[in-house]
Amino acid sequence: MSKKHTYIIGEIGQNHNGSVDVAKLLVDLISRPIKEKIFDLSLKGMDAVKLTKRDLNYELSSSQMNKPYLNENSFGKTYGEHRKFLELSNEEHFEIYKYVKKRNLDFVETLCAPSCLSILKLFSPDYLKVASRDLTNLPLLEAMAETKIPMILSTGMSGKKDLDIALNLIIKEHQNISILHCVSEYPTQPKNVNLQTITYLKENYPNFRIGYSDHTIGISAPVAGVAMGAEMIEKHITIDRKMKGTDQKGSLGPDGVLRMIRDIRITDLSMGKKDIFISKDVSSAKEKLERSIASKRLIKKGEIITENDIHLLSPGNGFNWKDKNLMIGKVANIDIPKNEIIYLELIK
Repeated sequence: MSKKHTYIIGEIGQNHNGSVDVAKLLVDLISRPIKEKIFDLSLKGMDAVKLTKRDLNYELSSSQMNKPYLNENSFGKTYGEHRKFLELSNEEHFEIYKYVKKRNLDFVETLCAPSCLSILKLFSPDYLKVASRDLTNLPLLEAMAETKIPMILSTGMSGKKDLDIALNLIIKEHQNISILHCVSEYPTQPKNVNLQTITYLKENYPNFRIGYSDHTIGISAPVAGVAMGAEMIEKHITIDRKMKGTDQKGSLGPDGVLRMIRDIRITDLSMGKKDIFISKDVSSAKEKLERSIASKRLIKKGEIITENDIHLLSPGNGFNWKDKNLMIGKVANIDIPKNEIIYLELIK
């Protein structure tokens, strides 16, 4: 039986706040291994880091870019200035990519315009990500598919029809595609999470890897998603949820990252197989705690044992109640004290 391994992506998004150094701190957080002390388990950290590359010439209308943007999370007087401050150059993405690779992690890049493919002159990401808003951006999908780099699609703003159109376009070039259930609400209310979509996607798109891109508060939804069959989890992370920035509060801080990874890895180990059986590690507990047929009174040597003479006590290394007919009517070989397990050698 092959063991389940959930592919976990730590999404930096814009939580680097325009700083390569902050992005590297996030990579360090993502790459930390996890220790589970009770069972002395060494658990793998996240598998990948994700950054986003935008071309502001193809991002928003001029009026939106020039719109005043003055609030506690603003990095510029207009929204355009704000976005420009948060945008890392191709060379900075490459620097982070090299830092990621030194830590034996995969690198995922969300591209928001065909012109962003210029990063491929410097390096080749392990995956190209299509954000939910761009699932219907067919020129972008076509350009990304032509690279033959494996692709990840988020479905947060689209239904089955748009997803099928996107898939039909991409599979003309390759079929290395992962589909992530996603809800584009930040943060997502529990009533809108609808984890059953994971099951729906696995049933309707069996040729693709199915996962979940989570925007909820906490770690329960991604862990539950893994239990429902998600093979890939994407989650926003930050080094400090109190940092300036619109995404920080809805992201996982260091403690949350460690707890989510731990719980996902433990869930992977817990999935098992479709069967009911007694694990060999349960044997000692079974013997200690299960019940066996025992004497309800002092049964003297030579007495015939009746059902009124027996009841059930622990440990469980004697006769089960289902086997009581193997004992009733038998004769005691020796005196059997009250409330003692009746073993086979005590009767004839």
